[in-house]
Amino acid sequence: MRSPEPIHASAADLAACTALLQGGSKTFFAASLILPRSLRRSATALYAFCRLADDAVDNGGGLAALAQLEDRLNRAYAGRPLDFAADRAFADVVERHGIPRALPAALIEGFAWDAEGRRYETLPDLRAYAARVAGSVGAMMAMLMGARAPQVIARACDLGVAMQLTNIARDVGEDARLGRLYLPLAWLRAAGVDAERLLARPEFSAPLGDAVQRLLAEAEALYARAATGVAGLPLACRPGMHAARLLYAEIGREVLRQG
Repeated sequence: MRSPEPIHASAADLAACTALLQGGSKTFFAASLILPRSLRRSATALYAFCRLADDAVDNGGGLAALAQLEDRLNRAYAGRPLDFAADRAFADVVERHGIPRALPAALIEGFAWDAEGRRYETLPDLRAYAARVAGSVGAMMAMLMGARAPQVIARACDLGVAMQLTNIARDVGEDARLGRLYLPLAWLRAAGVDAERLLARPEFSAPLGDAVQRLLAEAEALYARAATGVAGLPLACRPGMHAARLLYAEIGREVLRQG
């Protein structure tokens, strides 16, 4: 770990990252408040970079947006970030905490799968996607906290994947209206749900609800397994990570309660 003082980012850059977090993820923001103050800045900067990268692809940027993300990543790791608040703050994070480039590169690969409109036949296929777009972030968060033990990093990945599965379960209708489908296709066929019909006319049905419930059960198992990894983090970091785990699991339980 290098000096905790910012190298590239200004106080205004960090304030911009915080504003993005407050507006974009109330759950993560609430959990971040329980982190030690020394880590809160790095966690916020990491989130801001990942969120803006996701938005760049989600907003129809396509291959051009992906190419720009690769360039932004290369520049951040070279210590020459582009003139964006999140990029300057992220460059400080990777320098200070020694984040391997493979982790944010995996995140961008997952965004590329989104840009392709990729669908997932089986649960392992879906988990491979979730490992990229969310497990990678979990691993980076653990590394911010000083974790390097493989079993702790693996459980941090599990937490990220669980959160992504919760998001997918919550957003089935919204995603379908945007032409996106993440539920395992094999599950839908087994339940008698026609994927193309669902995309053409997104409507709830009991068989679709069964597939969503099945996904949430998988997320619950991962939330439980992630708890063992939290125990391997520094003591001061554990409340924030338990809060994130419990708050996000509750989102899935609310989906179930609402039927």
